[in-house]
Amino acid sequence: MIIVKRKINFYDCDPAGILFYANLFRICHSVYEEMISSFNLKENYWKNDEYLIPIIKTSGEFHQPVKSGDEITVHLYVSQLKNHSFELNYEWLNEAGESVASAKTVHVIVDKETWQKKNINEDILKGLQRHQKN
Repeated sequence: MIIVKRKINFYDCDPAGILFYANLFRICHSVYEEMISSFNLKENYWKNDEYLIPIIKTSGEFHQPVKSGDEITVHLYVSQLKNHSFELNYEWLNEAGESVASAKTVHVIVDKETWQKKNINEDILKGLQRHQKN
């Protein structure tokens, strides 16, 4: 599991002063990028000649309002790991440790040329396994 703290900025919010729904996924993606950086991969995960990793499914839910100025802690863990894909779960907690939001993303590895499913390479697999929830 990776744990990242974030402050909700005014520009993250809608006119009502609560987190704009799409920013749930923007912040989740930034935490995902931090997890990938922790893998210390030899090749560039985001730009390489062999594979792409599109997100094929997402879901998100707000349990309480997330407001400008809130300090949140995002817990990211791998909830499912298959040969060609992985599922990530994001749990957002407020300063009191209460769940305020959650999200899920499913990623699939595909060949860059053919868009056919491709096995997760060993370095990425090892990184994902380190963040798998038991």
